[in-house]
Amino acid sequence: MGVSAEAVLRQGAVAWLHWRESYLEVPDLSDAQLMGLNLRGADLREVNLRRANLDGAKLVAANLTGANISNGILDRADLVDANLRSIEAINCRAVGADFQRANLCDANLMGSNLSYADLRNADLSSVNAISIDLTAAKLREADLNCIKLHRSTLCYADLVQTNLAQADLSQAILTETELGGAHLYQANLSQAWLRRAHLVNIYAIFANFDRANLTDADLSWANLTKTSCMGAILHGTNLRGANLTNIDLSGADLSGANLTGANLSYANLRQTILTETNLTDTILTGVIR
Repeated sequence: MGVSAEAVLRQGAVAWLHWRESYLEVPDLSDAQLMGLNLRGADLREVNLRRANLDGAKLVAANLTGANISNGILDRADLVDANLRSIEAINCRAVGADFQRANLCDANLMGSNLSYADLRNADLSSVNAISIDLTAAKLREADLNCIKLHRSTLCYADLVQTNLAQADLSQAILTETELGGAHLYQANLSQAWLRRAHLVNIYAIFANFDRANLTDADLSWANLTKTSCMGAILHGTNLRGANLTNIDLSGADLSGANLTGANLSYANLRQTILTETNLTDTILTGVIR
């Protein structure tokens, strides 16, 4: 009886590479117990790692393109510079894992837990991240172009200067999330919960904030020109107590929005639609009309 794939992998990346060159089938490592192993640079393309335990494993610069890690455990794993393109990682757990500069483009992470993970400068473009947990995750300067984050949790996450162009953040929870300088061109934030979120200097032209909750959020110096903030029938966007100083809302639709107690000092409101908008106690010092 031949040696198992798990036994070979335990011998290290070099032994694994030689074995894969002679092994014609895609290795099956489902349910493998690989905690803490040093798999730096390992070739794990297309490998079945379903339910595998890689807690604390070192996968620096490893190639996991197309691998299946669904229901697997990657807590505290080191995946810096790893190639995770097109991986299947449904309901995967990777709490505190290090994904810095990793390539996760086109990955399926639906339902996964990446809370406290480090994803700085990672490529998450076109990722299916529906209903994932990114609580307190570090995503500064990451590429999240066209990512699907519908109904995901990003409370206290660091998304400063991230690329979120055309991202789907509808119904996402972003309480006290840091989004300063983020690029949100055509992003969908409808019904998103952005209470006390920091959105200073964001670029959100053509973004959709329909029925979003932005209570006490900081949107100072933000560019929301031609932004959709629709209306009474949709119950309006909640900007109660928000900091909107120096914001550019020229051409934006704020019909039916709640701006009670918001600070719009020196905001650009040229051609802004304010039909049935609640401006009770709103500060309008120096607004441009």
